[in-house]
Amino acid sequence: MLIDDLRRDLPADRLVQDPDVIAGYLHDDAEWAPHGKPAVVVRPRTAEEVRSVVRACVRHRVPLVTRGAGTGLSGGANAVDGGVVLSTELMSAIREINPMERLAVVEPGVVNDDLRAACAEHDLWYPPDPASAPWSTIGGNVATNAGGLCCVKYGVTRDYVLGLQVVTGTGELVRLGRRTAKGVAGYDLAGLMVGSEGTLGVITEVTVKLRPLRDPEHTVAGYFSSVVDAGRAVAAVADAGLTPSALELVDRHCLAAVDRWKNMGLAVDADVVLLGRTDTPGAAGEQEAERMLDCFHRGGATWAARSTDQEEADALFAARRLAYPALERLGPVLTEDVCVPKAVVPEMLARIEATANRHDTLIANIAHAGDGNLHPLLITPPGDDAARERAQAAFHDIIADALDLGGTVTGEHGVGLLKRDGLAAELEPAVLGMHRAVKAALDPHGILNPGKVIPD
Repeated sequence: MLIDDLRRDLPADRLVQDPDVIAGYLHDDAEWAPHGKPAVVVRPRTAEEVRSVVRACVRHRVPLVTRGAGTGLSGGANAVDGGVVLSTELMSAIREINPMERLAVVEPGVVNDDLRAACAEHDLWYPPDPASAPWSTIGGNVATNAGGLCCVKYGVTRDYVLGLQVVTGTGELVRLGRRTAKGVAGYDLAGLMVGSEGTLGVITEVTVKLRPLRDPEHTVAGYFSSVVDAGRAVAAVADAGLTPSALELVDRHCLAAVDRWKNMGLAVDADVVLLGRTDTPGAAGEQEAERMLDCFHRGGATWAARSTDQEEADALFAARRLAYPALERLGPVLTEDVCVPKAVVPEMLARIEATANRHDTLIANIAHAGDGNLHPLLITPPGDDAARERAQAAFHDIIADALDLGGTVTGEHGVGLLKRDGLAAELEPAVLGMHRAVKAALDPHGILNPGKVIPD
């Protein structure tokens, strides 16, 4: 039996079979994404132990779902009936920080903010910064190609992954990628793993490139009477050729929820707040901040100014990061993650408003507005099945609108379970066939996170 093999190959404390403990590993943070009940949770400490788990699953043809911190929002880490959940939480070592090569080597369970703090001790910086950075892990960030607040200027996780150690669907432990600054030997298999959501392999080590610590940022804040006006300001920033280090949109629903939860004193008299930052050093940075401020005014800001109070500016950005967990306290939250071209951000925000009205659904808005990555948050009262059905209909309409405007169904949260139909609508059949061919080649037994990402 599978359990007997796992007990034989692994230390006894790696296996979890207590139903009360297993209950904490059943699903990620995606609202209403289905999940099963696994036979066992395994918490390995080494790559060799991961390989033993995969090989046991291959022998017994048992599904294997890899899980990081469980902060995902698409159902990508949800358990499968009778399968194994492999948690990387104990694989949390930072193995190397190399200032000369500007790289770090970490295990997949390292928390994003912990890596950033360790790099800062060497005057280095790891840019990808999802809002869940205080809790999410590097392995999960790689699995979903996470982005974050800085990605408008500095890119997403894929832009920083140099190499990976991975256990394949056949139980082979392999190294992909490189440690050098350049390299084009063979196919980019490391890049293929980034964003694959555990369907092509189990990540056991990640090598990421680092940047020098950046200069202090200048913050610009603007208040707007509607999300559409804020969207116009975002388009104006892009049209002006500016590349902010962050450009975030937060509406009054999010700010109010954070304030009620954390008592941060966010006395903001606006329906929408747009937060911009530039980290360009010296006089050029000052000029960029002034130009961004002008874009806010041209977009229709009711008030806009450069922040002279760093504590106040940091509080607003902290509120942006806390928006999702704050709204969760009000009731079930179905989170969208569409991305559209920057030029059509105003139109997409207008369509989201129309969708909210059409389906009688409360939709709060946060967004990495600078790169068109919008996160409408659909909020429903607990236990209200009719509201849930309306929210799910609105969810699908938002996806359709994003595709109609030349966008994509997911910018950074991944496909998981919630966006499989959206992926089928976005990709042409021949491209879906290529996805299935890659999956079959690297996971011939179909054990790795089955039922996720690729539509049936």
